[in-house]
Amino acid sequence: MNQDTCQVTIIDEQRIAFAKEKMPHETTLNEIAETFNLLGDITRVKIIHALSTTELCVCDLAALLGMTASAISHQLRLLRAHSIVRFRKEGKIVYYSLDDPHVQMLLNEALRYVRDR
Repeated sequence: MNQDTCQVTIIDEQRIAFAKEKMPHETTLNEIAETFNLLGDITRVKIIHALSTTELCVCDLAALLGMTASAISHQLRLLRAHSIVRFRKEGKIVYYSLDDPHVQMLLNEALRYVRDR
């Protein structure tokens, strides 16, 4: 017998109503799923982690991760499109950093979650 399923079929209308009331709007849930999908790539997680420590340019990130600048640029475009990273220009150099402190908190919580398991 599977322990993950109910042994009897009883529906608790009050619990369902409470959960439904607390459920975020579908658009919000979709944005959350997109964010986790974006963070579900190890290269992007490495980039985010590196940028959580200091701002870096594409060449710095490429050297750090052992990847081409083109590959890093592609990932940064995705992260920029979702407002996870931002850039600033200093002469001909473009430096990237995290755009929102919430991303740092998500990363820290994920690290804590994995380490505590």
